[in-house]
Amino acid sequence: MKHFLLTTSAIVALSFMPVQAGMAQDSNTLVVGMDVDAGTLDPRLMRDTTASRTADLIYSGLVHITPSLEAVPDLAESWETPDPTTFIFKLRPDLTFSDGSPLTADDVVFTFTTLIDPDLNAPSRALYTPISAVEAVDAQTVKFTLSAPYAPLLSYLDIGIVPKALVEGGHDIALNPVGAGPMKLVSWNRGSEIVLEANENYWGEAPAIENVTLKIIGDNSARSQAFEAGDLDVVQSPLAPQDIERLSADDRFGNVITAGLGVNYLNFNAKDPLLADPKMRQAFAMLVDQDTIVNDIYEGVDQVATSIILPSSWAYSDSITQPTFDIDGAIALFNELGWSDTDGDGILDKDGKPLEVTLATHSEDTNRVQTVEFLQAMFEAAGVKAIAQISDWPSFSTNYVQQGKHQIALLGWLNIVDPDRLMFAQLTTDGPTNWGGYSNPQVDELLQLGRSTLDQAGRAEAYQDAAAIIAEELPYYIVSAQGYQLFYAKDLPIDEVQATPRGNLRGLIGYTD
Repeated sequence: MKHFLLTTSAIVALSFMPVQAGMAQDSNTLVVGMDVDAGTLDPRLMRDTTASRTADLIYSGLVHITPSLEAVPDLAESWETPDPTTFIFKLRPDLTFSDGSPLTADDVVFTFTTLIDPDLNAPSRALYTPISAVEAVDAQTVKFTLSAPYAPLLSYLDIGIVPKALVEGGHDIALNPVGAGPMKLVSWNRGSEIVLEANENYWGEAPAIENVTLKIIGDNSARSQAFEAGDLDVVQSPLAPQDIERLSADDRFGNVITAGLGVNYLNFNAKDPLLADPKMRQAFAMLVDQDTIVNDIYEGVDQVATSIILPSSWAYSDSITQPTFDIDGAIALFNELGWSDTDGDGILDKDGKPLEVTLATHSEDTNRVQTVEFLQAMFEAAGVKAIAQISDWPSFSTNYVQQGKHQIALLGWLNIVDPDRLMFAQLTTDGPTNWGGYSNPQVDELLQLGRSTLDQAGRAEAYQDAAAIIAEELPYYIVSAQGYQLFYAKDLPIDEVQATPRGNLRGLIGYTD
């Protein structure tokens, strides 16, 4: 078996493996195990990884992001920037959507105009608000005008272009997507599978594998077992550490193990009265034993994180540090804030009320469930009554965290191709994914500066300054920097497997960058 064990530098390197013919179902069908179902297949409204990975096959954007995080031409064959606030894109000739209808500059304008429109309430809206105008110069030319220089713009222009006429005519692309990517939707059995086939109207080369089935298997170990049994051709993160070890030793499978582009983090609800004081958040953070979580639960697959900026990022600085595990220090801080065990029952109290907090996560990720259970024990050892709330992903995410009903929630964020992607939308005062209600005008200013500064060194300084404040005020506590694991059957009928820490699937059906 060829085994890739890659360091964080692998994020900017391609990972290729030669393979042979033959597959789980047949040579023309790739079966991929996914941990959760997609919430929507409208690329403007995506919130989960299954949706984004499926949409990457169904849709194409103006650009494509390579495994080395470079923006390269996709629907746009070229672009120019005559000044720092103007981008002009030239579309490829004769583009069409999967239904055969033409894709023109009007569709690009419609996609980005609706993304920016507050009425759509797009989760990624904050990534595009620096765009002040989008106009069709002609059928093949689109002009973007920015309100100010915006350094990460190209990184976000891979979002799928949607058909204006269909959407305005009432077609529901959330359930029946029509895009311009290499695949198109055949069927979607909610909670079970998404079936795709090759898009005969795709502008580029046809995929080497004509059909893709995404099987939804929520339990990480059950998904790995289905892969071992030959029911799946591919599994990828999240995976249980014991399954990673076992699959790595099986010479039927190729794999890529590398640093990822995501984090596991605790989201503190700053609007909750118990957690409004940063010192309370600091005390709770001091009860997080990162070393045990990373080494015993994740078994070294993840890395201990020290700040909200990934170690692989050009903006990373090892001078930024979050609070570290210190039960005695946490208790002392609770005491300073007026919490003490006045009745000797082992639980801290204040004004006659026990110190009680809810720790929440979703049931599909067993590593996160184990982490919450471990944190529950650590909290209780410090005199905090901790209630573990475990629910399925839709209940946890859509109906709980996104509604700001949580106290402390353990979740993750992926595809952090630029520090802006995680920090701006989630940590600015009016950020659309600022579910914890954090607000600091200085952080707002620094994150805006990180966007508008075109010099990378200047951007790094702005993000580092913001990260230092976040590490002190702790709207988030970054538990770990995620690792990325991909396992695939060696007999895939393509010349090479190209892996990307983003987890996108084009490199598994014959496409390489």
